[in-house]
Amino acid sequence: MKKTLKYIKPYSGTVAAGLVLKFAGSVAELFLPQLLGRIIDDVAANDALSSDQKLKYTLILGGVMLFCAAVALLGNIFANRLTVISSGKMTHDLRYDLFRKTSYLSSRQVDSVGLPSLISRLTSDSYYVNQMVARTLRLGVRAPILILGGMILAFSEDAVLACVLLACVPIVGITVFLITRQSVPVYFSVQKKQDEMVQRTQENVTGVRVIRALDKSKFETEKFDEVVKELAATEFKANKIMSLSNPLATLTLNLGLVVLIVVGALRANSAGTVLEFLQFFVIILNAMIALTKIFVVISRGSASASRIESVLDMNTEEEILSLPEGDPELAICFENVSFSYNGVENNLKDVSFSLRHGQTLGIIGSTGSGKSTLVNLLLHFYDAGAGRILVDGKDVRSYSQKELRKKFGVVFQSDFLMAASLRENVDYGRGLSDEQILRALDHAQARAFADEHGGLDFLLAQKGDNLSGGQKQRLLVARALAGDPEILVLDDSSSALDYETDAALRRALSREYADATKVIIAQRVSSIRHADLILVLEDGKIIGSGKHEELVNSCEEYALIYATQMGAERGRETC
Repeated sequence: MKKTLKYIKPYSGTVAAGLVLKFAGSVAELFLPQLLGRIIDDVAANDALSSDQKLKYTLILGGVMLFCAAVALLGNIFANRLTVISSGKMTHDLRYDLFRKTSYLSSRQVDSVGLPSLISRLTSDSYYVNQMVARTLRLGVRAPILILGGMILAFSEDAVLACVLLACVPIVGITVFLITRQSVPVYFSVQKKQDEMVQRTQENVTGVRVIRALDKSKFETEKFDEVVKELAATEFKANKIMSLSNPLATLTLNLGLVVLIVVGALRANSAGTVLEFLQFFVIILNAMIALTKIFVVISRGSASASRIESVLDMNTEEEILSLPEGDPELAICFENVSFSYNGVENNLKDVSFSLRHGQTLGIIGSTGSGKSTLVNLLLHFYDAGAGRILVDGKDVRSYSQKELRKKFGVVFQSDFLMAASLRENVDYGRGLSDEQILRALDHAQARAFADEHGGLDFLLAQKGDNLSGGQKQRLLVARALAGDPEILVLDDSSSALDYETDAALRRALSREYADATKVIIAQRVSSIRHADLILVLEDGKIIGSGKHEELVNSCEEYALIYATQMGAERGRETC
């Protein structure tokens, strides 16, 4: 938790000012019982004073009490405001660094933590850390001052009665410590259950249309209900443990209060002294209960801080290797590449091919055959388990991420659009001119529908939900083309396009981006039939390689796909 708490250091001045005000307010509060005792014993019960003198001294001491009460009130109010400011800024910095770290995690690291867990750490975990710091600064300083100061003043008044107070403190402290030690592991479990809830929510929000189309809303609601019940049960277990702290602390201190009254009566203490100690007891009682509340938030906050730090401690420094180079005339070269996501079964097995600058590679195969995995390795999202991958004759591990990714324009199979203008979605922070954006839209066959919607200022809904599937894909292709990439990767980016638009897009790519090397993953043979090299993948292996005409005669799987699709096309033409 030390790494997390370092984020409060830049705001130590604000924290210090808050602590000074909190200290002043707490000390002022401690004088109230003594002043009350003086009014009762030294003024009200003093027969040597006249009525006018009693009134005079009562007003004077009452005024001092009022002043102390005002200092205590204002000190705590302004201290709490400074605490909120410092803890809020600390949380902002923590979330910023956590988000930045998450953005630079490798795909392997993201897989190890899990996307829902990363979201949970960025949201709920950072909130619990904020609560831990804010409440500790508010109550964690005031409570010890009231307890320690109250004990010192109590001993200065009557050591015997003060011992009754002192006997209660370690009992409450040991109780809180034992309960807290039991609760921390349970709060870790609570956070894991929250991760599962976030994952379930994310899946349902993303797939809401499919769920409704299949009329499975009730089914998904029941599944979500199971996750929520498990979370509630775990939270109940944690809260049940922590809920013992307040009652046990209150019971201990109330028993001490009874003993205090009995001892005070037996020792024939003055009414003012007994009342003064009752006030001390109330102050110390409330301070001890406040400490138990602090330990509750510390238990949860420390669990959250550990989860956040586990991400912050991940190594995201680039390791740029100096490796032997290959043929610079080859834009892309895979040499005996094998790869596994889980380290058990290979998702790609001994894949080898090469592509010259300006050539087009077509990749086709059934779902799960390794097509997208090949792209992930090409972009160096993952390291190959065996073999090597070269771009422009240089191993991808020899590039910095910025240098490598600058060469690519990519449309992924599951890509995203922002709730922003059409211009912002295509530009994506690259500072492109409107002319470049319009040119890319034109080549991506997206200019017509863009103009229909009002041009570059047209606002897209979240995930582009106010566009059709084909319009989304064309807009994503425009984003990839806008930067004039050296290598263009289209991962199943024309599946929602009609055949005429798909053909127009391929012609535009061939004409306008002739120098760019193209990698096209498709389910349609028509999208890749004119490629310089076509790979047919099955179970992570290349079962066919060559041009279209060669594969029709030499690869049974490709010939079957081609015959099936050509038959379907003829059927549509007949209709």
